[in-house]
Amino acid sequence: MSRHVAIVTDSTAYLPPRTMERHGITAVPLTVVLGDQALEEGTEISTRSLAQALQKRRSVTTSRPSPQVFAETYRRVAESGATGIVSLHLSAELSGTYDAAVLAAREAPVPVRVVDTGMVAMALGFCALAAADVAEGGGTLDEAVTAAEKRAAGTSAYFYVDTLDYLRRGGRIGAAQALLGSALAVKPLLQLDGGRIELLEKVRTASKAIARLEEIAAERASSAEVDIAVHHLAAPDRAAALADRLRVRVPGLADLHVSEIGAVIGAHTGPGLLGAVVSPR
Repeated sequence: MSRHVAIVTDSTAYLPPRTMERHGITAVPLTVVLGDQALEEGTEISTRSLAQALQKRRSVTTSRPSPQVFAETYRRVAESGATGIVSLHLSAELSGTYDAAVLAAREAPVPVRVVDTGMVAMALGFCALAAADVAEGGGTLDEAVTAAEKRAAGTSAYFYVDTLDYLRRGGRIGAAQALLGSALAVKPLLQLDGGRIELLEKVRTASKAIARLEEIAAERASSAEVDIAVHHLAAPDRAAALADRLRVRVPGLADLHVSEIGAVIGAHTGPGLLGAVVSPR
């Protein structure tokens, strides 16, 4: 049984399964509540099912993992040989997941460092990969935490949504901001700022908003070596086109991930989401 620092994250990191397996990363699932059904993200509800439910205006909410789920995960990871665990999670401003992990960490059989990355989606995923790289190289618990925090500090996430209604319903953006977007009939560009979803710019049309999203991402990706993730929900053509353009525009591109987001984040953004995560190495 190998002795090592293990990396735990949550299902909103949206890391590809093969990537998690290769780096030994464990993801704790959040839950989507569809009507009276509680379904685990990643295994029990697909993004297609979610998009269809949202389009039919069915009731959709989300729920954090319980402290008991985290406790069981930490126990299982420790039994696999981990001498310490770095537990990296989506912004505490958006979910109670971090708080549940903190509660469970107090009773874990090995030291657990729980980190609120202030991120979500592959902005969180890149943090997990940074910590995993250090752990795989024999780094300590503190070194892995430092790597994740450094990656989070340099990472930016921008996204376009067709409407702010879903974010407003879920309480992830202020009603005043949502009303402003609706009243002016504008297309919103948003960003993660201080762990919160904030309105970045207001653009008149969807095509102009997506062009502006590309411009912002390309400008931000000016580092010598940078990873980019393009996310979407029920908008694969938009995502593929944006990814193709960024491949041309970003000379220091290391890796580019294109993926559909999962049901938990999709429940709060709605179909049509297009996002760009820029993460310098």
